[in-house]
Amino acid sequence: MDGDRRHLLLWFFAAATAVKLLLIPSYRSTDFEVHRNWLAITHSLPLSEWYFDETSQWTLDYPPFFAYFERFLSFFARLLDPKIVDLHKGLDYSADSVVYFQRITVIFSDLCLLLGVYRLTRKVETLKRNLICVLVVWSPGLLMVDHVHFQYNGFLLGWLLLSVSFLQDGRDLIGGFLFAVVLCFKHLFAVAAPVYFVYLLRHYCWAGLATGLRRLVALGSVVVAVFAAAFGPFIYNGQIQQVISRMFPFGRGLCHAYWAPNFWVFYIMLDKGLAFTLRKLGFDVQVPSASFTGGLVGDSSPFAVLPQITPLTTFVMVLLAITPCLIKAWKKPQPGLVARWIAYAYTCGFLFGWHVHEKASLHFTIPLAIVAVQSLEDAKHYFLVSIVSCYSLFPLLYEPQEYPIKVLLLLLHSMVMWLGFTALYSDEKALKKEGGEIKSKFEMGCIEKGYLIGLVLVEIVSQFLHPYFLGDRYAFMPLMLISTYCAVGIMYSWIWQLLKILT
Repeated sequence: MDGDRRHLLLWFFAAATAVKLLLIPSYRSTDFEVHRNWLAITHSLPLSEWYFDETSQWTLDYPPFFAYFERFLSFFARLLDPKIVDLHKGLDYSADSVVYFQRITVIFSDLCLLLGVYRLTRKVETLKRNLICVLVVWSPGLLMVDHVHFQYNGFLLGWLLLSVSFLQDGRDLIGGFLFAVVLCFKHLFAVAAPVYFVYLLRHYCWAGLATGLRRLVALGSVVVAVFAAAFGPFIYNGQIQQVISRMFPFGRGLCHAYWAPNFWVFYIMLDKGLAFTLRKLGFDVQVPSASFTGGLVGDSSPFAVLPQITPLTTFVMVLLAITPCLIKAWKKPQPGLVARWIAYAYTCGFLFGWHVHEKASLHFTIPLAIVAVQSLEDAKHYFLVSIVSCYSLFPLLYEPQEYPIKVLLLLLHSMVMWLGFTALYSDEKALKKEGGEIKSKFEMGCIEKGYLIGLVLVEIVSQFLHPYFLGDRYAFMPLMLISTYCAVGIMYSWIWQLLKILT
């Protein structure tokens, strides 16, 4: 039976890999050159210069473990084409050799995601296990972001899922170790750190004075050892301040270049609306010259009317939003709820965080795929939020030739979810009077249906009606409309998850 499970999972992965190979020639973002430059930095320079190099504007700003990962990949890149890792001659290099190499490294790194899914679903019943595998391995968001836009999210989320799988097995020490590893690969996963801290302290360390103290020391030693392996060389060279400043460039704007669909969209829109109204009423309201979306440099949060937002403000808001989850984790530290709490924490970080990337929605949609099979209400919630998250990524793939790809991926994902949840939550006892067909309990409510219909209308307006009637005028409007409408869906998801945790 276990062999059949592995074979089926491998089949899912092989099918996804075939799609990924077909996507190799597709559009790639500046992130592609970012990672190529990191290959060159880590291969051409000594470790002491990695976080100081400014040969390219795409400087190294991920934690050391990811830099070590790039260093590992650079050895193979040099064997294939030395120009890939040439710090100067390789700038903006786009030969077939570098395209195929980097694309295939992402595909191979997804083996980590495969392992995470396998461990999480070992003890799950067949239908639920298959559904989780499909939702994660065939995630349209991962396909668009990693295998078109270009990043390594599947690799990183694989480490996170491995950590969750060990926590659910009651092996807290290994789970904590793996999460520390995740943080040293990508620090943006730190939003869930409070959940890990409270859960491990209560579930693992809260076991009497002697045992608890011994476990606390063991857990602390493991975490310190991981961070020492990552940051130790830079601390030894007296460069830790430079590394931290690269990892946390708070001079960037409140929002990313494309506004992530979160709370700050409403705040910005309110500020702009108030400024416009007050100017019409004769008030002297200055229009800020700085940008909300500074990518490399820029003022923090240039608002005309509303109070300025600082990184500290967003940090406090995220922490306050997570607090109900932390209280629940302390009172009832149940391993089966870990995935739900982690997904909620990442939702809070996405909604209220500083300079949030739209791609960060993957941080909560992938864990929510694990939660979706736990109850009918969870399935309905995931169906909605996964569609919203995937649709919010559409602006990343803005070239016309990619349009059919992203639409097809979303439609196929929606169909797979509908068929899977319908089968999972079928009511075999409730038979229809005519035909004897099995009736499913999986059905979306009127509000959810109305919202999804609105999503289709938003796409029609932004993709077809706006270009036809307005052309290049008000070019910002389609992105603003998509971001604002998706933000409503993500806010709804956050409130739903909060209520689920509280009840």
